[in-house]
Amino acid sequence: MASRALAGDTGPIAGNPLIEIPAGTFIFGRDDGPENERPRRVVEGRAFAINRTEITNRQYASFVEQTGRRPAFYAGHPVLGLDDRPAVGVSWADADAFCRHHGLTLPTEKQYERAARGTKGNGFPWGDMPRDDMRANGGADRCCGGDDRDGYLVTAPADSFAAGASREGVLNLVGNVWEWTSDVYAPYAEGSATGGDYRVLRGGSWNSDPRHLTTTYRLAYDPEFRFAANGGFRCVRSLP
Repeated sequence: MASRALAGDTGPIAGNPLIEIPAGTFIFGRDDGPENERPRRVVEGRAFAINRTEITNRQYASFVEQTGRRPAFYAGHPVLGLDDRPAVGVSWADADAFCRHHGLTLPTEKQYERAARGTKGNGFPWGDMPRDDMRANGGADRCCGGDDRDGYLVTAPADSFAAGASREGVLNLVGNVWEWTSDVYAPYAEGSATGGDYRVLRGGSWNSDPRHLTTTYRLAYDPEFRFAANGGFRCVRSLP
């Protein structure tokens, strides 16, 4: 599936183009999942562009060299630290600083969900067919251990699993690593929160069981924690 990179604009992060997500209505949330994913509703979304893959160790190391910010916790790890793997061991503030350094931001939950599930409310980026080992890097059937049935015991290269790409060609929006969003965690029914203690991770990871590997699952997480070997991020740019 071809990616819809912005014409003439591959984005500020070398090797990780921005993929355009058009404006329009889409389905957000669901009524048949965990309580914190409810209610299902149709919302109007503005156009934006999102990195084709998670931010890699190579890309994060370049940021560290330019800014002097601390490295990702697993930089140098024999597998997790490989150049082409998603940068893991990054706090919310580290991820936010990376995106802002490049003139971008972390995605909102609505942006992430729209990129991941399309306009029709799909359960997965590729549609509604359940995840298989060709489409996403997930874990064991029971939480929360990794396995190598999909070819990778832990993280996979960020450009892996082309069969699991979204309609617009964005990769690994489900599986591989959890991804930080910009939002403070709050149940949808209570509206937006501004002073909560947790941020939201989306997408599941290499050690997630099937319950967590959906386009709607929300994980509330301590934004200061930077030791997770299964948590990364990507960035977005708003469009007119």
